[in-house]
Amino acid sequence: MRRNGGYTILELLIVITIVGTLATLAEPLWEQSVLKAREAALKRTLFTVRDVIDQYRADRGGYPRNLREVVNAGYLRTLPIDPLTRSNATWQEIPADQEGGMGDVHSGSKFIGSDGIPYNQW
Repeated sequence: MRRNGGYTILELLIVITIVGTLATLAEPLWEQSVLKAREAALKRTLFTVRDVIDQYRADRGGYPRNLREVVNAGYLRTLPIDPLTRSNATWQEIPADQEGGMGDVHSGSKFIGSDGIPYNQW
């Protein structure tokens, strides 16, 4: 009996099972690496925005009223997008203690980070 080129259904099922098992094992690692990347992007964005707020204060003698004022003054080209909420409208502007204006900024995300601290407290 001569066999035509091709695979049997059993061989295909074995390959599909192996690929499915590998995908099932890799998926949690993928999600974790995406979360770590977003957290790193958030930390970098917060560092940059806080640095710009400090520069604004040093140049103008006071804190800006809001993030729009920082952008309008030319310290930022555009309002950055929060990597976790994927929006530039969710930033939490934290007032400066006694000087007035906005002294700090936090993420608008309500989720908890991998370090156990909510993102809106970073």
